[in-house]
Amino acid sequence: MGRLKSIKLLILVAIATLFIAACGADKGASVDGKKKDDKDIQVVFIPKMTGNAFFESGNNGAQEMAKKVGFKVKYDGAPEGTVANQVQIINSAVNSGADAIAISSVSSDGLNQALKKALAAGVKVVTWDSDVDPKYRSVYVNQGTPEILGKMLVDMAAGQMDKPDDAKKIAWFYSSPTVPDQNSWVNYANKYIKEKYPKWEVVTTQFGDANEQKSLQVGGSILDSYPDIDAVICPDSTALPAMAQAAENKGLKAGDVIITGFASPNSMRQFIENGTINNHGLWDVKDQGALAVYVAYWLAKGNNLKVGDSIEVPDMGSVKVEPNTIQGYDYTADDSGIIVLPERIVFTKDNTKDYNF
Repeated sequence: MGRLKSIKLLILVAIATLFIAACGADKGASVDGKKKDDKDIQVVFIPKMTGNAFFESGNNGAQEMAKKVGFKVKYDGAPEGTVANQVQIINSAVNSGADAIAISSVSSDGLNQALKKALAAGVKVVTWDSDVDPKYRSVYVNQGTPEILGKMLVDMAAGQMDKPDDAKKIAWFYSSPTVPDQNSWVNYANKYIKEKYPKWEVVTTQFGDANEQKSLQVGGSILDSYPDIDAVICPDSTALPAMAQAAENKGLKAGDVIITGFASPNSMRQFIENGTINNHGLWDVKDQGALAVYVAYWLAKGNNLKVGDSIEVPDMGSVKVEPNTIQGYDYTADDSGIIVLPERIVFTKDNTKDYNF
């Protein structure tokens, strides 16, 4: 009888030990069963490409947040934004023992298998700027929904026209036909144009492959092929400065052709100040980079973040996780959602010097 009690006691102790271990496992990143200190958590911050002012500014925000909180951020990208390069960087992050990645994707589905392997290895996945299939990430730190940004692009052009309801010839110019974020904005913008400005005609859509030299050539080609073009809208941080440079090279000013779109103020200030363009837009990409790595760090610490939850972010306040449906996705899950940046900015000659990114 005493032996039976001893066996029962041992079984109960074993069950209790397993239960405690399981609870501990839910608390996230650990070393030898102990929760990691902030200084031991590493987030790999991945841009579409390096050497671009937009992504370098995002990294500046990411590094500042890491320094403030006490975790580590490794900036890892390639000069050319390709699926192959990003797959290699993701695999490298997993093999090096990173706790989380925060990536601006060059493809909506090309990274699926690499991200699936990362998740299976326990790496937390956050996207920023440009999303992936929402099945393969926890949170997308989004600069704005397609409705917000598509409308903003059109309104920045229309606001410069004397008679925007009249017939106008418009061109789209951005990175590629496959990049998810830019195409979602343009798709909504074209719907908005049909409803708001039915006399506008989109005469061409061109791509620069996020390459500075090619984008400059494409910009010049648009102006040569369509000398009576009214506006060129460039929702791309490589295409917009290249388009403005192409116009400047031909001696054109904002009164000759409207050029607007999305790029960092530091990359566009000279074109605003010399009258080549009147405005362009963006969001605070430093904040976006900072928020992306903080969310990645938060998840790597073992915290849960579900749709409907809010978290406090240093120097930013409270942000809320919205459902994937706000981006038009069909896929929904409690542990897969979107955080939308609170504001976007239209830069003009009056305010461009107020921003440094």
